[in-house]
Amino acid sequence: MAEQLALVIGGIVGGLLLLLLIGVSCCLWRKFCATFTYEELPETPAMATSAASSRQGDRLCQLHTRTQLSRPSGVPFMVPPSFQGRDWVPLHSKELSQAPQDPCLAPKLLPHNASSNLGAACVMGTINPELYKVPEDTSETDFPDGCLGRLWFSVEYQQEAERLLVGLIKARLLQAPSETCSLLVKLCLLPDERRFLQSKTKRKTSSPHFDEHFIFQVSCKSVTQRVLKFSVYHVDRQRKHQLLGQVLFPLKNEILAGDCHHIFWRDLEAKNLEPPSEFGDLQFCLSYNDYLSRLTVVVLRAKGLQLQEDRSVVSVFVKVSLMNQNKFVKCKKTSAVLGSVNPVYNETFSFKADVTELDTASLSLTVLQNTEGDRSHLLGRVVVGPYMYTRGRELEHWDEMLSKPKELVKRWHALCGPTEP
Repeated sequence: MAEQLALVIGGIVGGLLLLLLIGVSCCLWRKFCATFTYEELPETPAMATSAASSRQGDRLCQLHTRTQLSRPSGVPFMVPPSFQGRDWVPLHSKELSQAPQDPCLAPKLLPHNASSNLGAACVMGTINPELYKVPEDTSETDFPDGCLGRLWFSVEYQQEAERLLVGLIKARLLQAPSETCSLLVKLCLLPDERRFLQSKTKRKTSSPHFDEHFIFQVSCKSVTQRVLKFSVYHVDRQRKHQLLGQVLFPLKNEILAGDCHHIFWRDLEAKNLEPPSEFGDLQFCLSYNDYLSRLTVVVLRAKGLQLQEDRSVVSVFVKVSLMNQNKFVKCKKTSAVLGSVNPVYNETFSFKADVTELDTASLSLTVLQNTEGDRSHLLGRVVVGPYMYTRGRELEHWDEMLSKPKELVKRWHALCGPTEP
């Protein structure tokens, strides 16, 4: 009897536990299903009347009616009040226009036009492809006439380690003397040309890929006064180096800021084989924009300067002055470059000058060396302007600038000595 009673009690307890387990499972299943269901919005009269329209019309009607209601619970998004009752249509004049008040008629009244601009907004909620266009890189397609080639490189300066990291990436359309050319690049930091680094030789190509990295140890104080020089050579069968072109890249503060590498490209320039003048030469660009009445001067570099070597610190700068009828109007100065007879600047200055003033205006570019205190020593000067003030190359440079508006005209000019007019 005792064993039978125990079996009965055990069966009852087991049945109760089974019922409890089934009930808990049902509750969990309902909660699990509820997480994957969406709450349907209450049907409105406007939605009921649009049942016979097309599917696109139904969607527009539902969008319109929902924006008129307050946000229901469980709906994560609602149209802002400023856009309620609006629907944007294809535009041609780039001006906003509202669709008719009844959005259900919008698809019929505004058919798709194949010639319409896709950049203009269509229906709210669609994707505008104009916003996702990536600007086209024209650095490998737009080459000027007479281009000697183009070089890509990266520059990064680590201030804590005082290291300049230079990445030599690639070159394009180098003007090699033969198809079986061998190319290499030498890198140095001016004014020290004796210490240089050299890339690997790339054979049988005029558009080589280098992907090489170089390190220069240079202090924070002097790095902004240095110029990174790339010299591209062709190596013939006798292992003689023939210079194809060079790139001079001044290291400015805005280039080295941020402790991150920046990628640049520059066109190669031919080396000027002419000997410097007695007092040195100055290279600069001139441009005039007649629409903005703006005269632009780009001071590039100087060479062969006669410095006063007895000074403890040698730094050279260029002062650009705008004159009108021999009267001073305005002047601007470049930054000072330390310890070089061939300084590189690449600095741009603009002056306001009306077209009617160009017959009486002139530019005076003076090369000065800093001395002790606030004094400076004149190294040379060049004046460019109309026939009233100049002759020869200076007059030709000025006339070419006027004949080619909005273009940079680049030339070398010999400096006049301190005692010459």
